[in-house]
Amino acid sequence: MKTPVLNIEEFKTSDLLDKFYVNRFSAHLRANKNLISHPHSHNFYLCVLFTEGSGTHEIDFNSYTISPGKVFFLKPGQTHSWKFDHSPEGFIFFHSREFYEMHYVTHRLQIFPFYYSYQNAPVLDIAPDLEPFSNLFQNLYEEYGNAEPLRELKLLNNINEIYIRLTRNYTSTIDLANYSNPTYLKILGQLEHHIDAYFEQEKLPKFYANLLSITTKHLNRVVNETLNKTTNQLISERVILEAKRLIVHSTDSLAGIAENLGFADYAYFSRYFKSKTGSTPLDFRKKYL
Repeated sequence: MKTPVLNIEEFKTSDLLDKFYVNRFSAHLRANKNLISHPHSHNFYLCVLFTEGSGTHEIDFNSYTISPGKVFFLKPGQTHSWKFDHSPEGFIFFHSREFYEMHYVTHRLQIFPFYYSYQNAPVLDIAPDLEPFSNLFQNLYEEYGNAEPLRELKLLNNINEIYIRLTRNYTSTIDLANYSNPTYLKILGQLEHHIDAYFEQEKLPKFYANLLSITTKHLNRVVNETLNKTTNQLISERVILEAKRLIVHSTDSLAGIAENLGFADYAYFSRYFKSKTGSTPLDFRKKYL
C-alpha cells in the first residue's frame, strides 16, 4: 500500500472546468476534509497562498512554517500534509500539466523554478507584497466563478501572471546564471523524469546518460553546474525519498519495501538507508508511529 494519490477530478463538480480548480483555502478544507486529512500526493500541480493562519506544512519529510504571506508549490507525486495551529485562510489552485501547456507552445511549466526541479524549495515568503499577490489570487478565484466568454483563456492569463510574478520574487535573491541555460534545464528535467520512472531498477548514472544520449561525464557536469550535486546523489535522494514514503505511509514489511526498491536483501537496504539518513529503516518507522 502506497501513499494515496489524489486525482484532480476528486475535487470537482460537474459545472467546473476540467483539469483546473481554484477555491478559498478555508472553503477547500471544509469541502474536502475527508480527502486531505491524511498524508497524500497529487497527479497535478498545486499552488497555495496563505493570508491568515499558522501551522506546519510537511512536504516529502521536510517541515515548513505556515504563516501569512507563505506560498507553497507542489509537483505531481510529492507527498504532503497540513497541521494548523490557527485557522488558515487564503487561496488554492491546481491544474494538470495539459491544462496549462496545451495553450503555450513556446514554453512549459519547467520554466518556473519552483516547478522545474525537486531540488528547488517548494515555498516562497511574499509577506511584504502580500496584498498585491492576494489581489491576483482573488481575481483568479472570481474569474473561476464567472461564465463569461473566453473564460478559460482569461484563467490561463491570470495563472501566467501569478507564476511570472512569483518567479521574479522567487529568483530575486539568487544567481540567475543557472536558470538561463535552456539546454541544461531540459536535460535536468528529463533526468528527473527518467529517475522517477526507473530508480527502483536502475541506480547508476550511466543508465540515465544513455537514455539522454549523452556521456556520463557531461551528465555529471549538467547536474553539478545546475544543482551543485552529482548524478549519484540525485538518484540516491530519490531512492531514499521513496523509501521514507513507503516506510511511513505503507503497511508493507521493511523486507518487502527493500525488495520493491530493487535491493537484493534487507540487510543491504538497511545499511544503505542508514548511510544516507543516519537512521535504520526500523528506527525511522518507529519515529513516525
